[in-house]
Amino acid sequence: MTNRIYYTDPFCRTFTATVTRAFDQEGRPAVTLDRTAFYPSSGGQPFDTGRLGAADVVDAMDAEGDVIHVLSAPLAAGVAVTGGIDWVRRFDHMQQHTGQHVLSAAFDRLFENGTVGFHMGADVSTIDLARDAAPSEVERAVDEANRIVWEDRPVSIRFVSPAEAASLPLRKEPARDGTLRLIDISGFDLSACGGTHVERTGAIGVIAALSTERLRGGSRLTFTCGSRALRALRTYRDAVAGSVRVLSVLPGDLPAAVDRVQAESKDLRKLIKSLQERLAAHEGARLLADAPVVEGIRLLVRSVAGWDAAGLKALAAAATGTAQACVVLMSDVTPVSLVVACSAGVPVDANVVLQQLTSRFGGRGGGRPELAQGGGLAAPVQDIASAARTLIELTLR
Repeated sequence: MTNRIYYTDPFCRTFTATVTRAFDQEGRPAVTLDRTAFYPSSGGQPFDTGRLGAADVVDAMDAEGDVIHVLSAPLAAGVAVTGGIDWVRRFDHMQQHTGQHVLSAAFDRLFENGTVGFHMGADVSTIDLARDAAPSEVERAVDEANRIVWEDRPVSIRFVSPAEAASLPLRKEPARDGTLRLIDISGFDLSACGGTHVERTGAIGVIAALSTERLRGGSRLTFTCGSRALRALRTYRDAVAGSVRVLSVLPGDLPAAVDRVQAESKDLRKLIKSLQERLAAHEGARLLADAPVVEGIRLLVRSVAGWDAAGLKALAAAATGTAQACVVLMSDVTPVSLVVACSAGVPVDANVVLQQLTSRFGGRGGGRPELAQGGGLAAPVQDIASAARTLIELTLR
């Protein structure tokens, strides 16, 4: 079994070890070592990366007591190697994981709302709480967590037997048997955990809650710590500054300004729809007048600019209502939106034509024999028009 240096010394950045086994892991070179500082994915925390001899460590995973190191190049069994952890990545993970312990403990202490899930992503982390958390509770818990951070409390590691653990005030029941590794945040949290953590809470920097959503009767809280919180602040700063500049309002007035713009946009969409419906009858008749006749049926296939999907539908319906016609109208940009419509009595199934076009050019859609509508066709308009015309002419003849 691999001796895991990070269990007792999470700040170890370089180490020497011997390759105990060399093999392929799903087509990639991999090794196990007699000892390692590389943390494998476990408990919601991602794996470490870095260097092992002349090779890059691109993944690390737990396998029946051993840590498998997936490499960019093979190493031979029995050789001595020097390993080096990507410290920026490791320290970021330590900030996030220790911050999660503090934040989870704050919810548990203040509201008896336990954490039932934890995930650390590349940009943000999440905790899943057993119960729905009100916004006021989230604010109180985050404030309490940051108080612990700024008090710079010690974070220590200790190992206990199951019997010893049974007498300790652990925040949650351990998920495994045998000797337990405990992370002790002085006077605030005591939890069994195999992850890597900072030595004092001050190294977390800050804990920032970004969003909360309801999830399976509880809440999912998205948060960041340390350098990630700084990056998130910069992102929000730039977004707010850009919005303020575009909308010409103060930052505090942004929500009302966005609501106003959305309401105006909704009104404009309604107006456009109304105008297109009124114009459709005249424009449909005009387009149909220039369409060729195939077997006594007007065949109108063309792209039209400035009409949205609803407008194309209104235009096609108007055209097929004025004469015996089969109509294919398309937007003039890719990906293409289109409508296929046929007058009553025309021996062409509009939906069949649409399905043949989407099968050939991509996209999706559906409808009835007299009217079908689709979008997302990834091809030049001319190619789609040519294929549609050929399909309809073959059906009519």
